[in-house]
Amino acid sequence: MDPNRKQPEAIRILAPAGSMEALTAAVRAGADEVYLGADMFSARASARNFNREELKEAVAYCHAYGVDVHLTVNTLLTDEELPQALELIEYACSLPVDAIIVQDLGLFTLMHQAAPSLPLHASTQMSLHTPEGAALLHEMGATRVVLAREMSLQEIRQVADRVPDVELEAFAHGALCMSVSGQCYFSAVLGGQSGNRGRCKQPCRLPFAAPRGTGHDLSLKDLSMIGRLSELRQAGILSAKIEGRMKRPEYVAGAVAGCRRDADGQGVSLRELYDLRAVFSRSGFTTGYPDGQLGRAMFGTRTYEDVTASTKDVLTRLRDLYRAERPRVPVDMILTVETGECLTLAARDGDGFSAFAVSAVRAEEARVRAMDPVRCQEQLEKTGGTPFTPGKIDCQIEEGATAPISAVNQLRRQVLEELSQKRQHRPPYAFTMPEWPVGQPSRKTHLQPLPLRAHYASIRQIGAEARFCERIYLPLEVPLPAWEALREKGYRLGAEMPRAFFGGEETVRRYLREKKAAGFLDVWCGSLGALALARQEGMRCHGGFSLNVTNTSSLQRLEQLGVLSQELSFELPLAKAARIGGTMPRGLLIYGRLPLMLCRNCPAANAPGGCQHCSQPPELTDRKGAKFPVFCRNSGGSRQIEVLNSVPLCMTGRMQEIQGQDFGVLRFTVENMVECDEILRRAREGQPCPGPSTCGLYVHGWQES
Repeated sequence: MDPNRKQPEAIRILAPAGSMEALTAAVRAGADEVYLGADMFSARASARNFNREELKEAVAYCHAYGVDVHLTVNTLLTDEELPQALELIEYACSLPVDAIIVQDLGLFTLMHQAAPSLPLHASTQMSLHTPEGAALLHEMGATRVVLAREMSLQEIRQVADRVPDVELEAFAHGALCMSVSGQCYFSAVLGGQSGNRGRCKQPCRLPFAAPRGTGHDLSLKDLSMIGRLSELRQAGILSAKIEGRMKRPEYVAGAVAGCRRDADGQGVSLRELYDLRAVFSRSGFTTGYPDGQLGRAMFGTRTYEDVTASTKDVLTRLRDLYRAERPRVPVDMILTVETGECLTLAARDGDGFSAFAVSAVRAEEARVRAMDPVRCQEQLEKTGGTPFTPGKIDCQIEEGATAPISAVNQLRRQVLEELSQKRQHRPPYAFTMPEWPVGQPSRKTHLQPLPLRAHYASIRQIGAEARFCERIYLPLEVPLPAWEALREKGYRLGAEMPRAFFGGEETVRRYLREKKAAGFLDVWCGSLGALALARQEGMRCHGGFSLNVTNTSSLQRLEQLGVLSQELSFELPLAKAARIGGTMPRGLLIYGRLPLMLCRNCPAANAPGGCQHCSQPPELTDRKGAKFPVFCRNSGGSRQIEVLNSVPLCMTGRMQEIQGQDFGVLRFTVENMVECDEILRRAREGQPCPGPSTCGLYVHGWQES
């Protein structure tokens, strides 16, 4: 750890709120922050979420209790949707919310221009898992980075050391996706319901069988670091995030209460841990990713025992956690009583809000007994039913003066109500609607046939047809002599950086320097972390599909970052892809087995003995008998594991339908050299692929309901 880096003094508890009841449960159980979605552009579109009036109510309620509200606008957006998203953010600034969580790079850019003072959080959907990736987002305006769930504590420390000035948020409790967030296309490709659009149908929880696995080899247990939050704080995490906007309020209350006790150093009882597991788990919990211990022990499913564990007694105990208000805002008060003068009460909370009230009642000279300061203090401490808890109470009562105690009670109610109102109504963030680039519906390709770029997983796949490609990409880690031999044969080469290289940044950097020294400067960047590293090393950067570009603003922001050409998202329908504007050369994937998931833990590891580091890729078999190859690549000292589709995407016979693109991309993974050459020839001649294939989302597009 960098000795100059300061650890956060206290870790904050960030709770999910999929409904007003869940939000209330989170606040009353002790959350410091909540995150919630509006009724559009939320990564949990199936949650109850909040319309504008409900959002206003939620923000006022949370602010009264000193709880921050983070609004999720964390889906990919098209050019047509950007104005609506900006209008939503403008409304959020008026409330104001305390931060916006964003995935889409185009919206991220426009929002930072529109409301530069509003805290901007980079969503975990941006696939952030490297120090340089986090540094790039901070440079672009992110005040907080939500790190990938797959990171170890050691890898988190590396990010904190590299970017000490950015807030770091990590998941502490809740469901784990098999795929790196933002890199899962399973639901979109198989059912048209895009996880990047907030509509994941969780096909990974269905039966998918690896050789000798359990039959549910894409289903991980839920994460739980409750009891170990101090380790997250020591690694540099400011905010411990609970996953679960789809979960019931009892779940939210139990998770928040457990985190609260742990964060406050009170310890978590066995009963509380039992209730957490009972309300929702998948065969228990795991800490495999934080501990860097991958393998079979991380897998789990929702069993009958898990479902029936949530008994009436468990739910009753969890409801008790949020049945009553939780006073949490300390307030100091000064009561002044002087003979012949009206009583006054001044109050001030820890956030600097103040209130002052004057009674209509005047103090009199006591005939029998003067006013008792102790009793006055007791009355002022009765803050129940409000967000406030008594702080320092100072009763300045003139000797011999008296007044009805009811006047003191009335003053207390007045100042606390005024304080509450001031806390709820804070100054808005300034917002200026930016001018965003619009698409160019008439943009058409003038190059015929469409220039081709091919990605090869191995040099053994490269045949004579590769000479017709304007560039071919090889894995960055392929030894340099192979690159030089191919260059001598006339091939135009580029390096494909790994999409994920957890903890392997320096190894990847060495590979880049090696290729650069040999004159190979073009690199394919599939993540912001890869782009940041390649820029530092002076490479010529070309953006990959996994940067999830779906609008003109994203394309232009990448161009500003030095990207020379960009593959658009293969989730885009062809018509929407054609309408994306800007001048940067762009292209679409026209052939390849789509990478449905990018994983860190191998599905084949859910078998006796764990991961076998397969020389031949295993296959997953679904309940209908379809086979999905698992493709493993050891890159940068970190394994990159992709679950591929059962059939390839193939547009080689429909090239005339692809408009507005500057190149077509072919990705070869499990194909041999003969198959690669045949597909390249068909792409050049506009012939369809042999055998079964799919057009993906290009033709039919997303299903949005």
